[in-house]
Amino acid sequence: MEEKPFPAWSWPVNQSLKEYQVKLEKGLSTYQVEKRRERYGLNELEKEKGKPLWRLVLEQFDDMLVKILLGAAFISFVLAYLHQDETGDSWFEAYVEPLVILLILILNAIVGVWQESNAEKALEALKEMQGESAKVFRDGYLVPDLPARELVPGDIVELRVGDKVPADMRVATLKSSTLRVEQSSLTGESMPVTKSTDFLATDDCELQAKENMVFAGTTIVNGSCICIVVNTGMCTEIGNIQKQIHDASLEESDTPLKKKLDEFGNRLTTAIGTVCLVVWAANYKYFLSWEVVDGWPSNVRFSFEKCTYYFKIAVALALAAIPEGLPAVITTCLALGTKKMAQKNAIVRKLPSVETLGCTTVICSDKTGTLTTNQMSVSEFFTLGGKTTACRIFGVEGTTYDPKDGGIMDWTCYNMDANLLLMAEICAICNDAGAFCDGRLFKATGLPTEAALKVLVEKMGVPDSKARSKIRDAQIVSSYLIDRNTVKLGCCDWWMKRSKKVATLEFDRVRKSMGVIVREPNGSNRLLVKGAVESLLERSTYVQLADGATVPIDESCRQLLLLRHLEMSSKGLRCLGLAYKDDLGELSGYYAETHPAHKKLLDPSCYSSIESDLVFVGVVGLRDPPREEVHKAVNDCRRAGIKIMVITGDNKSTAEAVCSEIQLFSDGENLKGSSFTGKEFMALSSEQQIEILAKDGGKVFSRAEPRHKQDIVRMLKEMGEVVAMTGDGVNDAPALKLADVGIAMGITGTEVAKEASDMVLADDNFSTIVSAVAEGRSIYNNMKAFIRYMISSNVGEVISIFLTAVLGIPECLIPVQLLWVNLVTDGPPATALGFNPADVDIMQKPPRKSNDALISSWVFFRYMVIGSYVGIATVGIFIVWYTQASFLGINLVSDGHTLVELSQLRNWGECSAWTNFTVSPFKAGNRLITFSDPCEYFTVGKVKAMTLSLSVLVAIEMFNSLNALSEDNSLIKMPPWRNPWLLVAMSVSFGLHSLILYVPFLADIFGIVPLSLNEWLLVILLSAPVILIDEVLKFVGRRRRQRTKLKAA
Repeated sequence: MEEKPFPAWSWPVNQSLKEYQVKLEKGLSTYQVEKRRERYGLNELEKEKGKPLWRLVLEQFDDMLVKILLGAAFISFVLAYLHQDETGDSWFEAYVEPLVILLILILNAIVGVWQESNAEKALEALKEMQGESAKVFRDGYLVPDLPARELVPGDIVELRVGDKVPADMRVATLKSSTLRVEQSSLTGESMPVTKSTDFLATDDCELQAKENMVFAGTTIVNGSCICIVVNTGMCTEIGNIQKQIHDASLEESDTPLKKKLDEFGNRLTTAIGTVCLVVWAANYKYFLSWEVVDGWPSNVRFSFEKCTYYFKIAVALALAAIPEGLPAVITTCLALGTKKMAQKNAIVRKLPSVETLGCTTVICSDKTGTLTTNQMSVSEFFTLGGKTTACRIFGVEGTTYDPKDGGIMDWTCYNMDANLLLMAEICAICNDAGAFCDGRLFKATGLPTEAALKVLVEKMGVPDSKARSKIRDAQIVSSYLIDRNTVKLGCCDWWMKRSKKVATLEFDRVRKSMGVIVREPNGSNRLLVKGAVESLLERSTYVQLADGATVPIDESCRQLLLLRHLEMSSKGLRCLGLAYKDDLGELSGYYAETHPAHKKLLDPSCYSSIESDLVFVGVVGLRDPPREEVHKAVNDCRRAGIKIMVITGDNKSTAEAVCSEIQLFSDGENLKGSSFTGKEFMALSSEQQIEILAKDGGKVFSRAEPRHKQDIVRMLKEMGEVVAMTGDGVNDAPALKLADVGIAMGITGTEVAKEASDMVLADDNFSTIVSAVAEGRSIYNNMKAFIRYMISSNVGEVISIFLTAVLGIPECLIPVQLLWVNLVTDGPPATALGFNPADVDIMQKPPRKSNDALISSWVFFRYMVIGSYVGIATVGIFIVWYTQASFLGINLVSDGHTLVELSQLRNWGECSAWTNFTVSPFKAGNRLITFSDPCEYFTVGKVKAMTLSLSVLVAIEMFNSLNALSEDNSLIKMPPWRNPWLLVAMSVSFGLHSLILYVPFLADIFGIVPLSLNEWLLVILLSAPVILIDEVLKFVGRRRRQRTKLKAA
């Protein structure tokens, strides 16, 4: 055998048997099996090696912000170690800062590892799809339950109704007249597929066209057969999907938000490094001095203590610049987003996908079950009227298997004529299906088309008024029963009791119809037939009129019926013809298998002759209807600048009809260049493919295989698009994994699709995706708001430390205070900004470009201005306390502290050399601050000034959070009560700040003291102007934008 897989579908059965050196009646010998197992291995999917735990943990730290925090924690740890030896501080006080940073990073890593370890379950779910055992011929004997993993290519397997196919196999012989396989999860076809033994003339054909092959993981729903195993394990179609899922997981790229944050982290690193170096170097004169003798430096003096002191200031600067709380706030905001989305039926499995949805530019949607209900229903039917040239068309409402969902338009069952009665009889009896309710959804048992016909019969009613009222009463009673799973089809039951079924002529591909022989109430037999319209018309010689008269079909009547059929087909309806026959010849008296004519029913080749000279009754048009909400959702996407591409395994005409109905295409639009089969599209050159995908407007790709879906998603991503892909079947899993956002169906979706996805739709509804996109956009806007808020606050902290270093005054904020502000007091307002209400026009703007800056140059300038004010106010109040008796009419010396000159404050390090310098003790709350050495006034004595600086910083950041409610709108237009959570958060932050001020134990840890009412008044007066400054800047920004728009116009 060649290494290249043998294309068994393109060879006759006898050639395939010869290729695998096997006989149909004997199967493989034990020796052959052993040899082939050595060559092909076991029939099971390989288990991919997952990443080891240590690697998953390390990967969580491969992030620029995290690396910056790690560096800061390490330096803090070293400095805390040195500082503890010098000061003798408690262990907790010395190490609180590095420990808090490390705790944040560890929590972050735990969340990341947990997420990733859950991500690869799709491959496990695939294994559950494989059959567990098979009936196999070996050594001339039938082995009834051989474990499926032991199958090898060439094995002869028997399949029956309900069996799960254990490997990819070539159908060798049919043991029933029909073999139907449910393979929608693999190919996306909405209906079970009929299989045959005929070979195909081509080696290269799509999966759906391989009508003589059955595939691993699919299910036999009708008939039985004998097959030859062709491919096992990883060589099966399901094995190829596993490889594609694995490959797609390797191709996963960073989310737009992660790219933005990494870019921001890189810039932040450069800025922090530069500023820290400048601040440290600017203070060199305090730790390094020399004299110049003959042009050369001599008597160089270096103070290691002072050098580390200013290095500590530089580190404090770094800590001030790093938004330590940002990773936690982003995670919280995304988690809140997932909760909001869950309320809208979108269950998010991977946090970052919440934000990625917001910048989606293309939605690649499956058709069946997403755009449509995935429930076949009759939407119209027609019969002839009083003459052969007149048709009566009836419209049917309702799109589910619930008999109470809708009805027949302008219908009264009291005046059902002969034609309509026969139509109801054929639909009810020539049928093996049923319906049930699983609590919230009505589903079909048996073939979906047949279930839809039974639902139509329930809507038609019965002609017997007594039976009608009994059925109505039974329906009322059933609605109160505890077990409501089985749907009572009272009208169908009435027909089946009235006309007993005595024989079935199974469907086959040649005559394209199915028939049943029934015993009518008058004792005579009647043949009822349903099938393809063209096929039934060819075998019909009569047509029945409304009054029950049968007249021969003439050419004009035949053309009228075909024209009506064509009209229905062009709407995307699946049409079934209905006919009957009373003159059954030798089968007229047939009653059971003992009847002499029974042998005729055992031979399917006789069915065509039995079903000849039929009386044509009418045509029923069925479809899988579009969901009601989809039309609006498609328009919302169009307004939001999002392209929709439908990628389905269904046939081209059905896909085009549904897309036209949901107005993805406008009426009468030429679909050349917008509609392709997967094979047609892949045959084009890459330049043509890109040109087609880049064009505006909807696209539909039909008969698409898993690799086609993947290739389309990959091309779109390479073009810079952000792709959301929906799917429910196994065939969709690789593309779901590859897309920026994979969206699986919650009701109809397979476990494989759900595990490969980022998000699951609880209601399988396309419009839910559009709601989720709007939510994602809102979340990104809110995220920008709190990132802007945190950065502007951090810029203020940096400027305050920078000014401290440049002016040479004592440090007005110590690292543990900065850490408290960044993590605790900034955290609640930043999180509350995640609750900002969405803009009204959020879905009327185009998606943001992937290269759009997180912070624009104008916004950066604004926050540099705000940051400068924060820094000046924080340092200013420190200087004012030391140098001024009163400020803004507020007395500052009531506590008894000593005033100094600004020059003394700037040269406080030389205090020991000053003569006659004395200071008085002063009150701070209930404490009296005393000094053994006057120079301690600038270290121990700065506790009150430092408290004022910290309080001003906290208060300014609270007021600044109000500025972040909207990037451009004034607080008059966007008042604070639009987001009540922000007001609550501000109260919480002020509460926490008061806690550390007024609880002695905490005040000692943070090196602060309680403030008086006068001092609080000063804090508020210095903090509030930040709102006015930003309001002026917002006004300037709005004017700038208006001028730009006018120039563009």
